[in-house]
Amino acid sequence: MNWDLEGLRTDIAAVQEASRDLAPFGIGVLVHAEGVSGFVHPQGYQFTTPWGQAATWDPSMSRRVGELAARQARSVGIHLFLSPVLDLARDIRWGRVHETYGEDAELATRMGIGFVRGVQGDDGDSGILATGKHFLAYSISSGGLNQAVTQLGRRELVDVHAEPFRRLIAEAGLAVVMNSYNEIDGVPAVANRWLFTDLLRGQLGFDGLVVSDYGAVAMLHSVYRVAATPAHAAGIAIHAGLDVELPSADMSGGLRPLIEDGTFREEDLDRAVTNVLRLKARLGLIPDIRPSRPIPAVPPIERHIPEDAARDVAAAAVTLLANDGVLPLTAGAVKTAIVGPGADELRLHFGAYSTLSEAEIATTIHLINTGRLPGMTTTPDVFPDLFQTRFPGVEPLFEEMARELHPGSLTLVEALLEHEPTAEYHAFGNLEHAEPLDLAAMREALRDVDVVIAVVGERTGWSGNNTAGEGRTAADPSLPGNQNELIEALRGLGKRVVTVVVSGRPLLLLPVHEASNAVVLAPLLGPVAAPVIADCLYGVTEPGGRTPSTFPRQLGQLPMYYSHPVGSGYEHPTLPRHGYIDLDDSSPLYPFGHGLTYSSFDVTLTETGVWGDAVHASGSVRNTGERAGTAVVQLYARDEEASIVRPVKQLVEFTRVTLEPGESREVSFTVPLARLAYTGLDDRRVLEPGEISVLLGLSSADIRSHATVTVPGWAAAPTCIQPAPLAGRAGDVGSAGQLLVSPLPR
Repeated sequence: MNWDLEGLRTDIAAVQEASRDLAPFGIGVLVHAEGVSGFVHPQGYQFTTPWGQAATWDPSMSRRVGELAARQARSVGIHLFLSPVLDLARDIRWGRVHETYGEDAELATRMGIGFVRGVQGDDGDSGILATGKHFLAYSISSGGLNQAVTQLGRRELVDVHAEPFRRLIAEAGLAVVMNSYNEIDGVPAVANRWLFTDLLRGQLGFDGLVVSDYGAVAMLHSVYRVAATPAHAAGIAIHAGLDVELPSADMSGGLRPLIEDGTFREEDLDRAVTNVLRLKARLGLIPDIRPSRPIPAVPPIERHIPEDAARDVAAAAVTLLANDGVLPLTAGAVKTAIVGPGADELRLHFGAYSTLSEAEIATTIHLINTGRLPGMTTTPDVFPDLFQTRFPGVEPLFEEMARELHPGSLTLVEALLEHEPTAEYHAFGNLEHAEPLDLAAMREALRDVDVVIAVVGERTGWSGNNTAGEGRTAADPSLPGNQNELIEALRGLGKRVVTVVVSGRPLLLLPVHEASNAVVLAPLLGPVAAPVIADCLYGVTEPGGRTPSTFPRQLGQLPMYYSHPVGSGYEHPTLPRHGYIDLDDSSPLYPFGHGLTYSSFDVTLTETGVWGDAVHASGSVRNTGERAGTAVVQLYARDEEASIVRPVKQLVEFTRVTLEPGESREVSFTVPLARLAYTGLDDRRVLEPGEISVLLGLSSADIRSHATVTVPGWAAAPTCIQPAPLAGRAGDVGSAGQLLVSPLPR
């Protein structure tokens, strides 16, 4: 990829011209790029990661990110963003949590709708389209391992994990869907006809384009061994419902002989080609065919990030997890020290699929090919796994690249010194190695200090020594290196400790919680991270975030999420017989939806009822503190009796409310009955008549008011939840897509 935006636009234009010259009808090509937190290019805008965007609990924030990122991408000739990620991340060992909108279907749906509308426009005519991924349940893999088997029943697949896709298709006009790498019940997702034909197109009403994740079709042959040849793999995938193989046609390029001998059905290929042409026509890539809606002019190239927008998103994402009153700090009031291995590092605040990860992986490949990788001897004959291999010695180089790509960005030390010029900085701790701390030196350096700001966390990315990112599952998602020992040592000094945790996922933070007077989460805020965090610590801004995921106390609680079924999980009615015998408290360390502010709030339900096809709830929220602040008012529901087991509670609505001290405001929610529906025993999507508890609170664990309403019930068309029949005799077409028209050679 050309590292200059002008150069990239020139390159893409040249590719389009050459492709049109070769194509029989002068049809242009679809050009795609990544964009979960900005256009992935070394000069691309970079915003807070999706998990951080979800921490804002404000869909307008993800919309701004989508709109600005798409505008920049379109300026160089991009038509398709391979974003957003709609996986529900419920196992924090998985390395891609930061790419998601958290654990909950409603929160992920709302943030995803915002992003897609930002990218595509309200009418889908922006000239660039979004891709929902990964279909389906990619994040619910065995052991949190990337690309591993997903062991779920079909009801949970349909009612929980497909729900964001259902809503984005219906409410945001999602145009493209990408398959996941996992296999479900023995059938790889890319080969699963039930997923893509019966569920996605038949039940969810999707009429757009289905594309493969990179290399997923090849994995049918090389990894899963369900295809005898590359062409066989392509035939299985296209029959299942795939339209486009990415990143190349390595597998599908060999389909011609299978079509000619009748092995592969030509109508499957016709369907795929039709879907591609329909999308290209929509984007104006087919000569003499006008798009149904006019496409706006290509915007000029912009290199400088709209900093106000980036800071707004980041400030709303900073989450105060714990505070005994030490925050906000007052400049000059006490003697302050800054410690921690992340305090003077810029790169720490970026995730994978970012400006940095793109530049880092390209640089790593170049260093490997030229034999100049620091600390390693390489040979052209052996190319290491970039995602799994540790590369000692690259971190200083990557930090230098971060500062070159974002020259105006500060480290947290630099930003904190602007508030507290007399603060001391000591680089204690290590992000990589659990080496012993020099306790005597620490004790001496911090002897006269009153408050210590400790900056800890983990690096996230593609290559290097990251502990999070694609292909980087952690068996123990604790703070890496000796950072827990650092926090414990600070506690032993008797200092007041403010710990800033920089991470794109929940980590096991019980040691940090117990040793700190305040804990602040900075969820990969990007190039504006440092001043935003510093402003929050010193009370210039408030901590605006709420957790988009549950933080467990111990590793053995995984996977842990708030909306677990009745009869399971940490809110079990017979918990003394059901919980962990070696835990005094089986509840989360920080629950879903949790986040403190520098003020306090009270919320109360004032009216509930059912009118038409919706539950209506009104409430009052009041600022009971002495500072202005923002409450995130959360509405949950629980089905009190159903024919299948339902969640202990599910988020159904939420809103942010900013209030002055003593100010009150009414909030109103309308929840369609369809949002409470599920797949019943007769395979229909239903809501059975009966009582629904309506719960109003400030987190999933902080419910302040509740009421009960009686719903009349609701039903939709059948959901086809039953397992598709397996292929029978040779030549049958199984609904899972295992066999084609006639047996293929093995």
